[in-house]
Amino acid sequence: MPIVAPSLLAADFTRLGEEIEMINRSEADWLHVDVMDGVFVPNISFGEPVMKPLKKLCEKPFDVHLMIIDPDRYLEYFKDLGADILTVHYEACNHLHRTVAAIKELGMKAGVSLNPHTSVSLLEDILADVDLVLIMSVNPGFGGQKFIERTYEKVRKLREMANELNPNLIIEVDGGVNLENAPKLVNAGVDALVAGNSVFKAADPAAVISGLKRA
Repeated sequence: MPIVAPSLLAADFTRLGEEIEMINRSEADWLHVDVMDGVFVPNISFGEPVMKPLKKLCEKPFDVHLMIIDPDRYLEYFKDLGADILTVHYEACNHLHRTVAAIKELGMKAGVSLNPHTSVSLLEDILADVDLVLIMSVNPGFGGQKFIERTYEKVRKLREMANELNPNLIIEVDGGVNLENAPKLVNAGVDALVAGNSVFKAADPAAVISGLKRA
């Protein structure tokens, strides 16, 4: 069964306590938290004022995705806010190996994310050192975008690389994931599904999470 990580970005922030309670009761494995700075991506999301109280409410591990420039400045900050997995963007890191090592030294799992235009082949020299690779299947910044079909081929290629260099690698996909394309993604080699609108905008979000678990 794939890991399912509902994306907080799509939640109803006027009912955040109820949304988190639904996640706690559901079959979700992680809570995916997108952090955006308005510079690396054209949107701003949330930091300490939202994450600190959420950590007290949420019983699931925090899967934190940093869509920010200069992420090294904030690694310890997000560790203190409760991140269990911390993912940085390949495109935002000048010294990626050093960043990955620092995340691990802080006791978190280390992830690297790729924008849609970035080839997975660029990860060859770092793949053995990371716990997770997050493939963006939309351009990062806003929820509700259309899934990029090229993602399946990127996942297959990454899975081939991982089989040789890091068999335990978790491949995660974020962007336009739904009940229709989830089985195809899992078949291509995806281990973790991030789902935003398809979960939180559904009439029965917990049922959608259950469906994704069985993709």
